Amino acid sequence: MAVSSTPARPGTPTATTVPATRAPRRARGEGQWALGHREPLNPNERIKKDDDPLNVRARIENIYAHRGFASIDPQDLRGRFRWWGLYTQRKAGIDGGRTAVLEPHELEDEFFMLRVRVDGGQLSLAQLRVIADISREFARDTADITDRQNIQYHWIRVEDMPEIWRRLESVGLQTTEACGDCPRIVLGSPVAGVAEDEVLDPTPALDEIVRRYVGDKAFSNLPRKFKTTISWLVDTPYEANDIAFLGVEHPEHGPGFDVWVGGGLSTNPMLAKRLGVWVPLAEVPDVWAGVVGIFRDYGYRRLRNRARLKFLVADWGVEKFREVLEKEYLGRTLLDGPAPQLPDKPVDHIGVHRQRDGRNYVGAAPVVGRVSGGQLAKLADVVEAHGSDRVRLTPYQKLLVLDVPPARTESLVDELRGIGLEARPSAWRRGTMACTGIEFCKLAIVETKARGEELVARLEERLRDFDADISIHLNGCPNACARTQVADIGLKGQLVVGPDGRQVEGFQVHLGGGLGMAQGQTAGFGRKLRGLKTTADELPEYVERLARRYLAGRTEGETFANWVIRVDEEELR
Repeated sequence: MAVSSTPARPGTPTATTVPATRAPRRARGEGQWALGHREPLNPNERIKKDDDPLNVRARIENIYAHRGFASIDPQDLRGRFRWWGLYTQRKAGIDGGRTAVLEPHELEDEFFMLRVRVDGGQLSLAQLRVIADISREFARDTADITDRQNIQYHWIRVEDMPEIWRRLESVGLQTTEACGDCPRIVLGSPVAGVAEDEVLDPTPALDEIVRRYVGDKAFSNLPRKFKTTISWLVDTPYEANDIAFLGVEHPEHGPGFDVWVGGGLSTNPMLAKRLGVWVPLAEVPDVWAGVVGIFRDYGYRRLRNRARLKFLVADWGVEKFREVLEKEYLGRTLLDGPAPQLPDKPVDHIGVHRQRDGRNYVGAAPVVGRVSGGQLAKLADVVEAHGSDRVRLTPYQKLLVLDVPPARTESLVDELRGIGLEARPSAWRRGTMACTGIEFCKLAIVETKARGEELVARLEERLRDFDADISIHLNGCPNACARTQVADIGLKGQLVVGPDGRQVEGFQVHLGGGLGMAQGQTAGFGRKLRGLKTTADELPEYVERLARRYLAGRTEGETFANWVIRVDEEELR
C-alpha cells in the first residue's frame, strides 16, 4: 500500500494521533420550563410537582385540624403550608448558635406564625376588629405589622385554622399565598385615593390583580416568591421588589406607570431595573401577569439560592426581558416612557397631613412594628370615635388613620399616644424597623424586636432632640427581611466574640445604604467595613457614638449616607 508523503495541515491530526471522538458537553440546565427542563431539581420543586400547594387547605380543614399537629405530613408542614400563610415557629430556648446545626423538626415548635394579607395596606374598621379579636383569642395577643403591610400572628394552632379563616374571610381578608413560591402581598401606597399630590389612584389595578390571580393555580408554582408594589407616589420600596409600578406622566398619553423588574435583597442583593415602558392603568394587571409568566416559565429552578427573578433579569438584561414580555406574553409592543419624578424628600406619611377632600390623615408609629390585639382593639375604638372607618398599614411597620375631620385631629393624636402609637415620634422611633428575630423565627440567629425597642428607648433618652432622619434596620439573619442593606444603619444578626472571648449575639454593620426615594438620592447598598461588628449589648452605645460624630462632623444639608461615604473609616467605628 502506498503511503502519502503529503504533510498534514497544521492542527489536523494524523492517522496515528486521532483522538477518540467525544460527544459535545451539554450545557447544564437551570430548570427553566420554557426550555424543556421540567424535571424537579431540588426537594422544593418536587413537593410542588407532587401536589399543588393550594390543595393543602382541604387537608388542614378536614384532617389536620381534627387530628392535631402530629398528624401533619412533613411535606405539607414544611412546604405547602406556606401557601396559606403558615410557618412553624421556633421552639423556645434554642440559641442562635444552633440555628444552622439542627434539623427543621428539632427547631420547630407545634405552633405557627400566620401572615394575613392586607394588600395595599387597606383595612376597614370591621377588618381591624376581626384582626384584633383573632389575636386575643388564638394568638396570645400577638399581631405585628410587617414591612410588607401584612399582619403577622404567632402561637397559632392548626386546630384553630378553620375558624380563623372563617372569621377573616367574613370581612374580606385572606391568608392565601401570604407565603410560598407564589405572588405575595401586593404593596401599595397607604394614601392611595386620598393624597393631595396623587394624580392617578392605582387601587383598581391592585384590586384586579388580587381578584384575578391570588389563588390562581396558573401562578401557584413559581421558582421562588414574587413581590409586587403598585403606587403613584414614591412611598414604597419599589427598587427592592420583583416588579414595581410607579406613577409617571407621559408627555403625550398622560398619567400611567413606569415599570421596574428584578429587585430583591437577601444574601445577593440587586436593585430593580427600569424596563423603560409606560403602562396605562387598565393594562397594569396584564403586564403584571406577563412578568409573572416569564418568571414561571424561564425562572431558574435548579438552585434555590438563584431562583429569584433578579437573577434572570441580571443574566438577560432589560432589553431581552422586554422583548420576551412583548412578543411571547403580551403580543404587542409597549410604549416607551419617561422616568418618574422623585419628590424633594422621602415620604413616610408620619404625622398630620391634609387629604384632597379637606380632611386629614394621621400617621403613627409603634416601636419596630410590634403591636398587640389589645392595642389594635383600642385603636379601632379611637378611630371610630373620631369619625373614621379606614386604617392603613405602611411598608415601614407604621399605620395611618384616614378621613379625620380637622377639628378632631389633635384629639386623635393625643388618644393614639395614650395607646402607644405616636404621631409625632422621635427620629429614632420613626426610622427603626426590625424583623421577627429569634423569638419566633427558625432562621434567626439573634433577637431583634426587643433589641430594637431597647435601642429606640436608649436613643430617645440620650438624643431626644436629634434633628436628622436616620433609618436603622435590624435583621436576625442574612435574609434581609428588614431590608438591611438599604438602611442608613443596617444591622445583620450574627454571633460575634464578646469581651470575655465567648460568642454572643451581635450584628455586622452596614452603613449608608438607601433607595432612590427622593431627588439627589442614589440607590445603593450599605458600606461594609472590614471587621465592623458590635455585640448586641454594645449596640446602643455604638449607634449613639456614630450619631454624635455625624452631628459634629456633617456639612450643611449633608445626609447621613453622604457623610458615611465622605469620612474616614475610623469615624465609623
